[in-house]
Amino acid sequence: MKYALGPILYYWPKQRVEDFYQLVAKSDVDIVYLGETVCSKRRELKIQDWLSIAQLLLDAGKQVCLSTMTLLETPSDLAMLKRYCDQKDFMVEANDLSAIQLLSEQGLPFAIGPAVNCYNAQTVDLFVSKGMKRWAMPVELSHEWLRKIVSDPLLKDKRDSFEVEVFAYGNMPLAYSARCFTARSENRSKDECKLCCIEYPEGRTVNSQDKNQLFVINGIQTMSGLKYNLINDLKSMHGSVDIVRLSPQSEDTLKMLKNFRANEVGLAPVPLDKSDECNGYWHKVEGMVQVKS
Repeated sequence: MKYALGPILYYWPKQRVEDFYQLVAKSDVDIVYLGETVCSKRRELKIQDWLSIAQLLLDAGKQVCLSTMTLLETPSDLAMLKRYCDQKDFMVEANDLSAIQLLSEQGLPFAIGPAVNCYNAQTVDLFVSKGMKRWAMPVELSHEWLRKIVSDPLLKDKRDSFEVEVFAYGNMPLAYSARCFTARSENRSKDECKLCCIEYPEGRTVNSQDKNQLFVINGIQTMSGLKYNLINDLKSMHGSVDIVRLSPQSEDTLKMLKNFRANEVGLAPVPLDKSDECNGYWHKVEGMVQVKS
């Protein structure tokens, strides 16, 4: 089983991002996803900065994948997408269908991120025919659902041609909107947001009227209020999951990576925080539920 760090979903200052990846280069992670996937106004790092970090990680023995935007809204967004898809040095993670089309037209292998709606074997088979080499399933799917897909007769002779990845740690990206929720929370319009996301390195928490942590807002992205944590479910992934993805957090990301590796066969279980962590979707129940594994 391999371990991956997903793209940083939050808006961090450039120096903080570069410092983080210096540590990642020294870690034992296998795959690293790089790039801005949430909002094109977040320009602390330019494409050349991301490519420099990618080279640093490649030199450190990591497999690097460049992640594309999830919601394209302007011609400049499309132009940036084309720049990612035109470079040939690193695999690209497609987070919307336009990226899949561009990469497929060039005959380039690609990964598909969890934001792409892919819920059955027929869709997986279609993407494989287009050049998909890695599929990160949507965060709301269960272990049972995944097993049914990968064991479908349609994929019997193709299962070895692509990897399956599961989002296993972090606040889950649930939805995207043309509106910016973080700007609105500060009574700003999206066009005059003043890039206020940078003030919230793990997003802004939204509580229900009864004070339960319900969502995290991160620019145009709505995330789960609780952190998804499948650290005690790794044993159940054997045979159906090739890659486990951890989403970078403002603290202790690499420590959590070590904990995941230590518990790969279930010998080092970690008590989940009842007030801050969940694993419901994997067990085919409500996402915010915490099921004892």
